[in-house]
Amino acid sequence: MYTRYYEINETPVRGISLVPKQEAITEAEKNYGYFALTSNGIRDPLDALEIYRSKDLIEKAFGNLKERLNMRRTSVWSEENLEGKLFVQFVALIYLSYIKKAMSDSNLFKDYTMQELLDELDVIERFEQPGSQSRVGEMTKKQMNLYTLLGVAVPS
Repeated sequence: MYTRYYEINETPVRGISLVPKQEAITEAEKNYGYFALTSNGIRDPLDALEIYRSKDLIEKAFGNLKERLNMRRTSVWSEENLEGKLFVQFVALIYLSYIKKAMSDSNLFKDYTMQELLDELDVIERFEQPGSQSRVGEMTKKQMNLYTLLGVAVPS
């Protein structure tokens, strides 16, 4: 990625040196934008930027709830049903937050978006028959590796 903007030279004595490709850098800078974040409580600019960017994750999480968990409509027959539905949404958001943190800790975002990871794991099936132990359908090595990287025991 850096070779687009720098000429990279490596020697045994001096190590790595970078020579900027000014024309490529200037061309890329034309598309840069500026914005300002203000806060009464957050002093560190990097923390403020991280929090600002995480709002996109929250919006996508709610979108995920609407699409994946069919939570688009809250029409229910009773207040208890509404509370139950909202509770399930809350628990699902906790799981999505855990997956996001685990993906970040395992550096999985370089290979997957959250949607791609969920799609990869979504096809795993669980079979349950009265009077016998439940079984998990066939899993690929890739799926088992994802469970391990997420810090979750591989279902058996």
